[in-house]
Amino acid sequence: MPLPDLDALIAEVDRTCDTAHRAAHATTSQEQPDWLALVTTAAGIAGQLQALADDLVEDYVEHARMHGHSWTDVGAALGVTRQAVQQRFQAPHKRYGPETMTDDLRRAMTHVKRAAVRHRNNYIGTEHLLWGLTAETNSATRLLRSLEASPDDIHRAVEARFSIGASQAAERIAWTPYSRKAIAIAEERACAEGPEGAADHEGAEPLIDCHHLLHGLARTGRGVAATVLAEAGLDLSAL
Repeated sequence: MPLPDLDALIAEVDRTCDTAHRAAHATTSQEQPDWLALVTTAAGIAGQLQALADDLVEDYVEHARMHGHSWTDVGAALGVTRQAVQQRFQAPHKRYGPETMTDDLRRAMTHVKRAAVRHRNNYIGTEHLLWGLTAETNSATRLLRSLEASPDDIHRAVEARFSIGASQAAERIAWTPYSRKAIAIAEERACAEGPEGAADHEGAEPLIDCHHLLHGLARTGRGVAATVLAEAGLDLSAL
């Protein structure tokens, strides 16, 4: 795949900037570049490219860790120290305790952890989340059925993709970057619903429910969960 060169990126900035050119004077049609607007547009495109580049590296780091490579190995591959790579890819992230979830999602999370422990996995990936969401009836399975997808079939499809690891860490299991993105998106969705989202009492923050997390897995668009959902014939954008 050829990478975009500088000329192509400059052309894209010029094409997408609404005010790339403006009249030099009110009485003339002569145009001149609106340099500040172009700077803003260029910065936006550069940010998108950087985010895509970060996601690319993060994807392979995640798989390297899942397949047993140490942080020292990953650091060496990237030409940095173990401490540097851990700081970048294992930075502190928000914790989502049971108090942020509905009762249904709490029960689903019990299935999520059970799957990781049973398969001796030292991580919670999108596959564990989707497996937990489809373990019993909840708002996520009802959403899937409304889209004419079988939660039971999806549950079995995820089960078939699990691999047996060698971890004995049953209490502290790290979430993968894609799983963290999914629940962060789920929280945004719950908050966006406002009063419509489930909450324990008036004035409380909306709780994250199962269908919110399913939405997060679809929006993330990467990982085993997204693959299984797509293979089930679901349009991820419809979720």
